[in-house]
Amino acid sequence: MENRIGDVSTYKVFNDPIHGHIELHPLLIKIIDTPQFQRLRNIKQLGGTYFVFPGASHNRFEHSIGVCHLAGQLVCSLKESQPELDISDSDCLCVQIAGLCHDLGHGPFSHMFDRRFIPKAKPELNWQHEKASLDMFDHLVEANNLEPVMKQHGLTLPKDLDFIKEQIAGPLSNGASQNSQSSSHWSYKGREKNKSFLYDIVANKKNGIDVDKWDYFARDCHHLGIQNIFDHQRFIKFARVIEVDGEKYICTRDKEVNNLYDMFHMRNCLHRRAYQHPVGNIIEIMITEAFLKADKHIKIEGSGGRTFTLSTAIDDMEAYTKLTDQMFEQILNSSSPELAEPRKILHDITCRRLYKYLGQTQSEKTLEESEEELQAELAQTVPEIGANDVHLQQDDFVVNLINMDYGMKDQDPIENVRFYCKDDLNKAFGIRKDQVSKLLPENFTEQMIRVYCKKTDDNSLKAAKNIFVQWCWKKGFSKPKDGDVIAPDVTPLKLEWSSSKKSKDGERPSSAGDPSNLSARKKLKYDS
Repeated sequence: MENRIGDVSTYKVFNDPIHGHIELHPLLIKIIDTPQFQRLRNIKQLGGTYFVFPGASHNRFEHSIGVCHLAGQLVCSLKESQPELDISDSDCLCVQIAGLCHDLGHGPFSHMFDRRFIPKAKPELNWQHEKASLDMFDHLVEANNLEPVMKQHGLTLPKDLDFIKEQIAGPLSNGASQNSQSSSHWSYKGREKNKSFLYDIVANKKNGIDVDKWDYFARDCHHLGIQNIFDHQRFIKFARVIEVDGEKYICTRDKEVNNLYDMFHMRNCLHRRAYQHPVGNIIEIMITEAFLKADKHIKIEGSGGRTFTLSTAIDDMEAYTKLTDQMFEQILNSSSPELAEPRKILHDITCRRLYKYLGQTQSEKTLEESEEELQAELAQTVPEIGANDVHLQQDDFVVNLINMDYGMKDQDPIENVRFYCKDDLNKAFGIRKDQVSKLLPENFTEQMIRVYCKKTDDNSLKAAKNIFVQWCWKKGFSKPKDGDVIAPDVTPLKLEWSSSKKSKDGERPSSAGDPSNLSARKKLKYDS
């Protein structure tokens, strides 16, 4: 499916390793050829993951172009197959612009900046990169005088600008309006409710099936060396807009339900194997620590000659344009005495002197405590066997809470997908999980608890590992995978930790009956 609108002689062709040769509209080229968009060349798509996977060197720049291309493919496919939807050329162009600009607001090392650094530097803010994407888009249009060019290519302003921004971040705060065509409330002002399906192409808030995921699945798998099991081109072939409860949904064939479960399984696999890799995570945590220590000492010139820091640059898009991954090298190569401490942390990363991974555990329920509170609990835990002469403080531990899901917390996203069958192309319906397979997940969310130690000498690590396992035992968490190895005297204390298999009568074997066994004696002591 070709994404062609208007005079194709002015299109430019990009050779993309994922999607092949891409043709882009001249207005899209105008946006790409701005400092605000070119900035994305210097922001790694996967942040600290590049320190673990040597191939993960791709940036937000090429991902954004890929999302633009896929957005055009999907909307143009719908336009061609369903003329009754009245999809206009300006609709198609706005959807592509939204795909192109959806990640303009990412900061250094992508999600490290908005999920780790800003929450610690500015805990009073509920800041997300989508907000910065809207601010940066406005700045891009104004700084490069693009409004006349947009009008020249058939866009209606400011309505189409609102439509583009609403696709990125949802309804604008001042965008609530009463839809004249329906008695129900419609909170978007870029397009009327009869074109509600256009809002589900770039960032689908209903079920998470969108072109943003399709590009990063394909692109990240390519660079990580992981096989992608989802074929987005097949979804595009079967995509069809059908009205559901007064709102138009992008639906797919009923036979595609297993492929969609594979899509969300693919997302989960990427998080487990790459995005939440223990080493990649601790590197991002260390970079965050360095940035926090360097924050007030970094001066970035913004609009009106004002200066901003790493954390305040989000308030000024001229300053934010200068904020990229290159801050790592700027701090690392500085000679300023004020940056000595953050410089050492970054130097340790380059020399692979990382905080040591103690292990991973899980709780039956989602924890309410913060990572800092859990670190304090760890420091107060006394190792049961050995290394009692080592004293570890709260700051010696790092606790990393990771929430894994299928994109919609504890909900099955397929519950919000609508399907059609070949016998009636205009009737949409849902498919329950029990209609698909008994092998699908029972739960769609879980929390992982990872613990690291900043001290790396043998005695401290031995004590820290014992403390970690002892803490898991006291908190009622699952036994760490290597718990029997790193703390053999602690793990038998908990009956369900003593073996992974049950005996024939259903009881777990226990060594508590053997008085010569140290672990058994300790178990009896705790039972009493």
